[in-house]
Amino acid sequence: MKIAFVGKGGSGKTTLSSLFIRHLAAQQAHVVAVDADINQHLAAALGLDEDEAAALPAMGAHLPLIKDYLRGTNPRITSAETMIKTTPPGEGSRLLRVREDNPVYDTCARTVRLDDGQIRLMATGPFTESDLGVACYHSKVGAVELCLNHLVDGADEYVVVDMTAGSDSFASGMFTRFDMTFLVAEPTRKGVSVYRQYKEYARDFGVALKVVGNKVQGPDDLDFLRDQVGEDLLVTIGHSDWVRAMEKGRPPRFELLEDANRTALGTLRQAADASYARRDWQRYTSQMVHFHLKNAESWGNAKTGADLAAQVDPAFVLGERAAEVSAPQPV
Repeated sequence: MKIAFVGKGGSGKTTLSSLFIRHLAAQQAHVVAVDADINQHLAAALGLDEDEAAALPAMGAHLPLIKDYLRGTNPRITSAETMIKTTPPGEGSRLLRVREDNPVYDTCARTVRLDDGQIRLMATGPFTESDLGVACYHSKVGAVELCLNHLVDGADEYVVVDMTAGSDSFASGMFTRFDMTFLVAEPTRKGVSVYRQYKEYARDFGVALKVVGNKVQGPDDLDFLRDQVGEDLLVTIGHSDWVRAMEKGRPPRFELLEDANRTALGTLRQAADASYARRDWQRYTSQMVHFHLKNAESWGNAKTGADLAAQVDPAFVLGERAAEVSAPQPV
């Protein structure tokens, strides 16, 4: 399942995504974690020190390799240079699987060992001073979107993405790339404002959205969230001494996380797992094409000097069957 954690800055989005990743790893699930936030804090939340976090390769810096690999032998894509973040796969493209080894993972992912398991961790890379005036963060997140467009994941396989704060993912179709979106909201007016934006934007695209109430201190906070988000409120998280210790860089073993918060993480997994039965690869592929054509017309054709609509393979549908016949890895 492909899972996004979103929310306003300071909501606890990165902390909760890291707890969910630890929860999955402790249950021996297969996990690829991606830090797609402009502020790169997921590595630290997963226990890496500053030097280890800084040493993570930036996906944005390896975009030519990612494009060249995913392009495969697709005859509709004349060169890797004409691929943009929304380019969909077609016959001859290479598809990514969670459990495989491939050049994209070799270059852009690192194995992180947690208390009771391990994960693959990828990061877009930070937005640096050298980017000012010449780039926007969407260009770096584009590497994530391109990989998601070419990813086929199955049961007990999880891609967990810590998204950039606010509603920036609506600048493209990336918000439609997930089976489940968990929106982390504090029990305040500002805390639920991003929820309203997501709810409005996602309404026409069948995006599965559930709210995780964070920093909930009592019945009044719970009543507020129920009043503001209704049945979209899935679960709430309260104070955690474990999280406080983690934020100080001294986390206990994950098995010592408070029972109530462990139960809440179990509820998140149940909701994510339930989304697997509702998958519609045809709709997923159609949405991919829809946003690619919009991006091609608005800026992609001018930037690449190519007709990017010609990249669309009308007979191709992403899914398990497509993965079986995708282009082989380079020797």
